[in-house]
Amino acid sequence: MARKTALVTGSSGFIGYHLCRRLLSDGWEVIGIDSLSDYYDVSLKERRQSGLMQSAGFRTVTERIETPGVMHQLMEQHRPDALIHLAAQAGVRYSIDHPESYVEANLIGTFRVLEAMRAFPPRHSLLASTSSVYGANTEMPYAETAKADTQMSFYAATKKATEAMAHSYAHLYDLPTTMFRFFTVYGPWGRPDMAPYKFTRAILAGDPIDVYNHGDMSRDFTYIDDLVDGIARLIDVAPVRPAPGDAIPEGDSLSPVAPYRIVNIGNSEPVRLMDFIAAIEEATGRTAQKTFMDMQPGDVAATWADATLLQSLTGYRPKTDIRAGVALWVAWFRDYYEM
Repeated sequence: MARKTALVTGSSGFIGYHLCRRLLSDGWEVIGIDSLSDYYDVSLKERRQSGLMQSAGFRTVTERIETPGVMHQLMEQHRPDALIHLAAQAGVRYSIDHPESYVEANLIGTFRVLEAMRAFPPRHSLLASTSSVYGANTEMPYAETAKADTQMSFYAATKKATEAMAHSYAHLYDLPTTMFRFFTVYGPWGRPDMAPYKFTRAILAGDPIDVYNHGDMSRDFTYIDDLVDGIARLIDVAPVRPAPGDAIPEGDSLSPVAPYRIVNIGNSEPVRLMDFIAAIEEATGRTAQKTFMDMQPGDVAATWADATLLQSLTGYRPKTDIRAGVALWVAWFRDYYEM
């Protein structure tokens, strides 16, 4: 029997790297595309890519998805069973000073992906969104069926736009599409622009850490293996366009007019920022020097995922305890950076 093929955009990114490893271990052939942008340390992306290339089932292309013809050619050449679109310009604060890069990568890039899907439809396309689209919503836990019209950052606005773009293509061209909204993801090979990395490096170096909103924040921290497990299980759960008059089960975000669904992937257990810092202190054996600061523009005080839909679709629910996950993260960090 022929091996299944997946095309993963952003394959050398934090989540892309772990997802490719998971798919390869499950017997998939994986084609990765990544631009190796310099948004953060390129050497970290190169190390991830080098690790993936040790597998005979992995092939990589170093290109920008927004370049005309690139995605079309890849889809035509490989005809993947699954497309997982992770490539994006990330970061809430960076979007304030560099909005154009979000238009290029997130809007134009996703448009190129959608056009390639239309030309060469995979069995299932899964596109990454973010919990940031919930914006100013205060009703928690966040449910996929809740309105999400009050984005607080341009990053979040572009990701909400990609959800709408993908829905229109799913409706017009009958493309089975799942948008997954992930929450604050952490773990080995994590991004240097994220708080777990910044906190850990500073604490180990004896430098102070910036604690925003004076520590009065909470996040639905999700360990990377849990996120990847959720994505991998969702691949086999392609949405089907409902027939006219079909009732959509309560809590299901399935579109009434398209084979399209939004799914949260989160731990469903918000953790106070101060408790997360305490877990890093415990894992490092060091005490953080804290500089308390006001809330940053574009940020939100709390996130909390309702992961009921993920569980009902796949039978899976993220499960890694914060202390166990942070211990694994810190162990990797100390080994990788020899600190």
